[in-house]
Amino acid sequence: MLRLGGYLNILIAILHIVGIFWADKMFEVTGIADGMALAAQNIHPMYPYFITVVVAIFFFIFGMYGLSADGKIRKLPFLKPVIFLIAGIYLLRGIGELIFDMEMQQTNQILETSYSLISVLIGLLFLIGGIRKWRK
Repeated sequence: MLRLGGYLNILIAILHIVGIFWADKMFEVTGIADGMALAAQNIHPMYPYFITVVVAIFFFIFGMYGLSADGKIRKLPFLKPVIFLIAGIYLLRGIGELIFDMEMQQTNQILETSYSLISVLIGLLFLIGGIRKWRK
């Protein structure tokens, strides 16, 4: 489970980096085009690209922790608490967005619900994988 969660995070990181080449379309598909346009206007024109790279780095780090917990790469520092922190981040994002979508009835509900369910799935991979690993 941790290995799958790790590989999914690495895939998401790669998709973020590849998506930079089609940033406007990626921002539109993910529903953040207006926010990124505003950030580019108010902060700096390169800000959307910078933040996308930062997010990709975090996904990559999450992936490395999943692989480390599975024993595929060397042990990373604070492995146990970080695995559960990653699980919590994903579960909070996924469940929180699902609740928000039910309350607000946003226009892009199918897409947002899909992203939320993917977040819950990855969070459960990390949570259940972590519990299984350290149950001993």
